[in-house]
Amino acid sequence: MHILAEEKISALRAILEASSRVAVLGHTHPDGDALGSTAAMSLFLKGNLGKEVSCIFSDTPPDNLQFLLADGVPYFFHDAQPEKAVQAIQGADVIILLDGNAFNRTEALQGPLKASKARKVLIDHHLNPDTPSFDLVFSTPDISSACELLYWILKKMEPVTLPVGTALLAGMTTDTNNFANSVYPSTFQMASELIAAGVDRDALLEKLYWSYRENRVRLMGYMQSEQLHILPGGAAYMILTKEIQEKYNLREGESEGLVNVPLAIGEVRLSVLVKEDGGHFRVSARSKKGTSAQNLAQRYFHGGGHENAAGGKIFPEDFSPADGIQAYVEKVLKEYLR
Repeated sequence: MHILAEEKISALRAILEASSRVAVLGHTHPDGDALGSTAAMSLFLKGNLGKEVSCIFSDTPPDNLQFLLADGVPYFFHDAQPEKAVQAIQGADVIILLDGNAFNRTEALQGPLKASKARKVLIDHHLNPDTPSFDLVFSTPDISSACELLYWILKKMEPVTLPVGTALLAGMTTDTNNFANSVYPSTFQMASELIAAGVDRDALLEKLYWSYRENRVRLMGYMQSEQLHILPGGAAYMILTKEIQEKYNLREGESEGLVNVPLAIGEVRLSVLVKEDGGHFRVSARSKKGTSAQNLAQRYFHGGGHENAAGGKIFPEDFSPADGIQAYVEKVLKEYLR
């Protein structure tokens, strides 16, 4: 079981008990872990502690993950309601950031967050937390997810209710790729306890993995048959251009999991998905044990993450327009694995 210092739990309890309005936030382009952990925290604050709580993100979540939004909790997405999102931050006396190691992971919201005089709490599982920006930090990289870390924290404070547990199990499931990576003994213990408490894992799996549109399935087939490139040395990559996204009417979140597929090939130890996004490219990297996706993201893609699951970005100034994005990606991967 993951062990948390009692003095930190006591400090969190004191901060929350002295608060009245709490703003709960996750990182930009929210995934299941960010949405699950923020929903669970919000439901706990409202249901267990009777706090006024709002949940705030830079971006509207993907359609397939919106079932994770907490019932009865107001949400403000900066891309849709910028003024209300900022006002919610300004009106809070406590700010809690989950599944992000620094306020810059919220992108459009980092200015108001840094300017706020509220007490600030970080609960995260990524490397290199921005500790000086927070009054209290729970940072544990050797754990499956922010949802798992939050589970052990909340369990020490109050009984975990079924809605809170459901959100936590959903987020942990997505961040481990359904128990395929970043799994620890404590991860299975968390899942076992929540299922025993009544969380319906089968229903969660149906919502998470068996409710996609036909477009996604056809895109996955096209990318694997036409866009998958395997390089000597064990690297695979795919580039998801804007044209391909438009052809398949792709929505945010529908390429989730695609980067994991090439790792099924025996010779592949590193897989990279490059997705065009506005004026830059978003990068997802996954690797097998012994090859660091995190180091790749840090060195070449302005990013970071976990040892075998990381992400970053490629900007136009990173590569020559004459050579193009594909040549740049191949160059980086060959250099990294040589």
